[in-house]
Amino acid sequence: MNWLSAHGRAMQLALARLIAAPLNTLLSILGIGILLALPAGGQWLLEHLAALGRGAAATPQLTIFLQVEAERPAAEEIVARLKKRAEVAKVELLAREDTLERMKRQESLADVIAALPKNPFPDAIVVTPADENPVTLEALATEARQWRQVEAVQIDSDWARRLSALLHLARIGLGLLATLLGLGLVAITFNTIRLQVLTREAEVEVSRLLGATDAFIRRPFLWYGALLGLFGGAMAWLIVAAAMFALRLPVAELAQLYGIELELALPTLPFSAMLLGAAAFLGWLGAALSLRQQLRAP
Repeated sequence: MNWLSAHGRAMQLALARLIAAPLNTLLSILGIGILLALPAGGQWLLEHLAALGRGAAATPQLTIFLQVEAERPAAEEIVARLKKRAEVAKVELLAREDTLERMKRQESLADVIAALPKNPFPDAIVVTPADENPVTLEALATEARQWRQVEAVQIDSDWARRLSALLHLARIGLGLLATLLGLGLVAITFNTIRLQVLTREAEVEVSRLLGATDAFIRRPFLWYGALLGLFGGAMAWLIVAAAMFALRLPVAELAQLYGIELELALPTLPFSAMLLGAAAFLGWLGAALSLRQQLRAP
């Protein structure tokens, strides 16, 4: 109970010190917020892209495009061949006539399609594999490319794999950026606490003469650093939330042009808690390192 009350008093004293210098506190919080907003915003965007990749990769399919001049019996023969294979769960023939009708219903393409002398679209066969193993799917695609009348074979999950590789690279880069900016936050807190100690050097000496322990002297400064980091984390959250809100409609419109459903959302509760906790810890760490150098026993 005494331990909790001691920390409560230390936290109140730290808050009072923060409020006593509003301009310096606001500038420090803003600087920390900007530092943390960059990796936090990047991580939240990666979460959206990762979810998009997982959703696309959930049902990989193989699309076989026949040559434009290929006759319908050739497509039907390939469909029959695929249905006999154990690794194939479903086969669907997309007739070139149906594709043409769908394209005509697109207002932006209707005039162009009407001006064409003949149907430019080939028959296509969509294959849903029973085994979603990438190796099995790639083997089937390699074999299908060798068949007569086949123009191209596309694995619909290829782009999701490329996205996954790009996300992996982006996470590494983001981790390096977060480390550097986290060190920047520690440096800001380190210097702030150093100035706090220097301005209260006489107060610290008097406390020691009165018998105050090192833990008693350090506690308010540690809370000062932790609260500074916590408020900086809250500022970073506000910056990220404002950015997500401002980009929500433009990103949704851009994604819709590519046939993708992507809507930016505000940071979730676990993500927000992680951000605030990490910010508070880094602020505390900077304060602890500064105190280790500044408050050495005489």
